[in-house]
Amino acid sequence: MCSADLETSLIKEPVDLHTANEIAGQPELWLKIHKQVLEDKERISSYLNQALPEVSRIIITGAGTSAYIGLTLHGIFSRSLKVHTDAIATTDLVSHPGDYFFDHETIMLVSFARSGNSPESTAVVNLADKLSRKCFHVIITCDPEGDLAKWQSSSPELLIVLPPESNDKSLAMTGSYSGMLLCGLLLARLKDLDTLAPQIRTLHTYGVKILEHFAPRLKEVASIDFKRVVFLGSGPLYGTATESNLKLQELTDGNIICKNHSYLGFRHGPKAATNEETLIVFIFSNNPFVMQYERDLVLSMRKGKRPLFTIGIFEDHVNGLEFDLEIKLSESGNQLDEEFLSVCDIIPAQLLGLYKSLALGLNPDSPSESGAISRVVEDVIIYKY
Repeated sequence: MCSADLETSLIKEPVDLHTANEIAGQPELWLKIHKQVLEDKERISSYLNQALPEVSRIIITGAGTSAYIGLTLHGIFSRSLKVHTDAIATTDLVSHPGDYFFDHETIMLVSFARSGNSPESTAVVNLADKLSRKCFHVIITCDPEGDLAKWQSSSPELLIVLPPESNDKSLAMTGSYSGMLLCGLLLARLKDLDTLAPQIRTLHTYGVKILEHFAPRLKEVASIDFKRVVFLGSGPLYGTATESNLKLQELTDGNIICKNHSYLGFRHGPKAATNEETLIVFIFSNNPFVMQYERDLVLSMRKGKRPLFTIGIFEDHVNGLEFDLEIKLSESGNQLDEEFLSVCDIIPAQLLGLYKSLALGLNPDSPSESGAISRVVEDVIIYKY
């Protein structure tokens, strides 16, 4: 979908917003990233084949939105690469490096960053080199001129810079998040890369469907007077729920308070936050085993306070469940591996954030009226360890 299409069919207002164009450009960006990784497969494979036999642990890291990528990836990395993988934010690694880096351990540090200019980004790669026995670095970024892309180490390093369109100009990370997430998934599935083209085409189809068919409905939902939003997701989709939480909250400058939980975790206390001012977004797995737990949770919501509005996002309909808005992606049953749903399932929250920001009279490209949040975090001092 081009910018002109977006302006007329999504926003329906005479505005030119980076945020809107970057949300709409994601399906095409995913195709470009798949093509880029496919063309770069030999170099990437050579590096991983060199590193993985030595590595005892992989750490996936980033700050803020970039950190949430690891919440989706750590499971597929562990399963596919056969190396235990942890998702640990740079903000934790910087403050407590001695809890994560050890001089008896060879690790791979996979760093995600839109600009690579956050102070924690370069601090962490330096700490990993200093405190680990050996560190293999994988850097995935959207800015070739950023500090992280230009960082040099005596340790082995693999740098992947995504297409220019991934480097969002707006404050909120949209295309950069889904693009880096997809790149990480493709690295984890590198051995299957030649057979993944049908899934990437399906992913593109789902993204376009959300933008073209459900954006108007999500704009209507944004006009509802909800005060809090809960996003639920399991496994790799827990990362999507976490990023959805942040996206809506930062695009509305904190006027809408958001939470995220796993389906099973929501039962253990957080469910009490549901009231008549709450919007709940259920992000469903397509794994039949997982869906049993998710379906049970939705049915349990009939007890206690009812939410103001519910949204269900699923590849194929979940039997026996009804929602105020149903975002069904497939017309022919499940087609994607579970982890790939995490890439397209972020779009509804991005659209909700965009439309709610406009409804509140904010500028989605720069929604923080007080300047409390900025595109690149400011005033972070890195202390010598």
